[in-house]
Amino acid sequence: MALSNPANQSMIMATSAAGAPGLFQQVGMAGGAAVITVTFIHPIDVVKTRIQISSEYAALGMGGTVKKIMGSEGVAALWKGVNAAWLRESSYTSIRLGLYEPCKVAFGCTTPENTNFIKKFAAGSAAGAIGSLAGNPFDVLKTKMMASEVSPTIVGTAKDLLKNQGIAGFYRGIDSNIARAMVLNGTKMSCYDQMKGYTVALTGLDKSHLGVQFLSAVSAGFFMTCTVSPFDMVRTRLMNQPADAKIYSNAIDCFAKIIKNEGPLTLWRGFMPIWSRFAPTTTLQLVIFEQLRTAAGMKSL
Repeated sequence: MALSNPANQSMIMATSAAGAPGLFQQVGMAGGAAVITVTFIHPIDVVKTRIQISSEYAALGMGGTVKKIMGSEGVAALWKGVNAAWLRESSYTSIRLGLYEPCKVAFGCTTPENTNFIKKFAAGSAAGAIGSLAGNPFDVLKTKMMASEVSPTIVGTAKDLLKNQGIAGFYRGIDSNIARAMVLNGTKMSCYDQMKGYTVALTGLDKSHLGVQFLSAVSAGFFMTCTVSPFDMVRTRLMNQPADAKIYSNAIDCFAKIIKNEGPLTLWRGFMPIWSRFAPTTTLQLVIFEQLRTAAGMKSL
């Protein structure tokens, strides 16, 4: 079979042959790519959050939710919480993208021969978990601001959270957020890496080619939506429940109650807005990150 020779095997793994770039350099470029991306994608996230926490918005669908938000709160409401999103991306996404390659090396992915999908998934999951610990406080603030039908400020939201829930409030939903981050980043980076290798092998294009990066990122975005949607639902419910009327005690309890009371398919409620967010987000993040790496003299992932 044509893909079994060493040359094709190294293409399928699509591992970087570059010398190890500086850790801060990788994290910084990942953060830059993430902040640029979220600025354009944030309205989709607002719509997704409203649909997940409200049956009224869920019944309206994406188009109806956009219309209702714009009609009652104004166009700017679609960017509610974007400043918290910038802080989140600067911490969480910069780490989970920037640490992927160092984590691959830590898991033994030093040559195409000892690199496989499981190791790639493990490296992406590890980077996602570390990033989630750093970004959880901003994630909580962002979720609360997006869910609000008034016009909250990030400082006011943070003060209110600290007053009513203490420091622990900033880490509400940390268990589900870490689980989500591990599944999300594991799926995203391993599928991107793997699909990139297949695309290189099938087309003969170089892995630094924009078309290869685009197709691989779009594929990764779809698989991410399939695996992450249930965790995203649980995380949103946990982060948005009031402190004085807790409905769910933890992520497992939330999963169980959603399935029991609303049916298992509820875990995938908001699939389309999640996908419509993941597809452009994943594509822009990874393509911009790769282009920044190229501009810095690094080879493609």
